[in-house]
Amino acid sequence: MFAKRFLTLSFMIITTMVTAQERFIPLFPDGVLEAKLNIVEKSVSSGNTGGRTVNRISNVTEPGITIYQASKEKATGAAVLVCPGGGYNILAYDLEGTEVCEWLNSLGITAILLKYRVPRRAGRAKHEAPLEDAQRAMQYIRQSSEMLQVDPNKVGVIGFSAGAHLSVMLSNAALSVDKIDLRPNFCMLIYPAYLDGTRFELASDVSPSIQTPPTFLVQTQDDKSYINSSLFYYYALKELQVPTTMHLYPAGGHGYGLRGGGFSVNQWPLRAAEWLQSLEVTNKH
Repeated sequence: MFAKRFLTLSFMIITTMVTAQERFIPLFPDGVLEAKLNIVEKSVSSGNTGGRTVNRISNVTEPGITIYQASKEKATGAAVLVCPGGGYNILAYDLEGTEVCEWLNSLGITAILLKYRVPRRAGRAKHEAPLEDAQRAMQYIRQSSEMLQVDPNKVGVIGFSAGAHLSVMLSNAALSVDKIDLRPNFCMLIYPAYLDGTRFELASDVSPSIQTPPTFLVQTQDDKSYINSSLFYYYALKELQVPTTMHLYPAGGHGYGLRGGGFSVNQWPLRAAEWLQSLEVTNKH
């Protein structure tokens, strides 16, 4: 219930359509209720993934969303909240964010890119502040569904690594505000992190239920630090009879996003598109 004190604050809905190029929408216009941090947001492009650098954003104190609107010609009425990864310390903002939004747009899905608070806040669980941000984003999407031209019953989430962990926490937190359910209708987890405990059990803070939404998982066997996150979560959902699809590949590592690397796992967007179609998410109204 830690998020409720944030979600019940006055929340101004932006009444004019914005695009990714036009405006960043703060999730807490009056500021978040947390101790003042003496940090400045930074954006650094570095590394080499799929032949390109990765834009890493750090020191986020003003969480917000950016809307990537699906074109009228392709729009299916579906929307997906996009949660980049980065160990809850940075955000891989292009690799697991903007590039994902553009892919979703190509499927006729309106994408909402979440910039959540990083790094981890001292004295709080690693996902606590980011979950407040994600829930606030879900509240915005469903309250603004008419303006966004999306179906409030076709709102999903996709996350990568730590962002996938955040997506799991969002999927399993039973919370509503002003009669608006903040749980997504479907969930896509790409090389999720931090879900596994010991002895084939989930981490203590991961609690799926029969209310967990249909879930799509992508994992590689050589992602040695995180493969058990996918395996254990899949098994838990299977036991609960939650509709779950997992694609397990032999190689490809971790942190590839949508970028090609010459591995079969790089075909996962095709499998995801098929899965979304099977849920009738990408069917026209």
